[in-house]
Amino acid sequence: MNKGAGQNFNNRFSGYIFLLVLGVILSSCSSSKKIRKQNVETVISTAKSYRGTPYRYGGTTRSGIDCSALIFHAYNSVGYQLPRTSAEQSKLGKKVSEQKLKKGDLVFFATSKKRRKVTHSGIVTEVSPRGVYFIHSSTSLGVTEDNLSNNYWNKSFRFGRRIL
Repeated sequence: MNKGAGQNFNNRFSGYIFLLVLGVILSSCSSSKKIRKQNVETVISTAKSYRGTPYRYGGTTRSGIDCSALIFHAYNSVGYQLPRTSAEQSKLGKKVSEQKLKKGDLVFFATSKKRRKVTHSGIVTEVSPRGVYFIHSSTSLGVTEDNLSNNYWNKSFRFGRRIL
């Protein structure tokens, strides 16, 4: 084989390897988006399976659950081990502004007189022109969904976090 033919083969071979690697990268990006979407749907459906469960401070079961336990169980359904309290959960993932919230994101609230301290949390279930909806365990209603634009929740909203 002459030097020119060998060089041409090496260039073509390198090009094929590059295309193969690029294809693997692109398909893994596509499949990771698909996996994220599947995980988000599982997290949300797990949380929704608790609808109607009464609120219980420190509760972790279907007979009574608090907001952070709802998140704990929902994310555990896809293999994520989160801390047990809202305050600790609020330190994980990437901070997300209200305008950039997506399904599956966590939302955190300061509902006590200490307006800066995270005391409540939920999981975004829908983002649409009607608003941002989230599921949470409310002290008065148990596990329910609410719109973030509701005056009470909007005033106490602190930030969102993206775990998935």
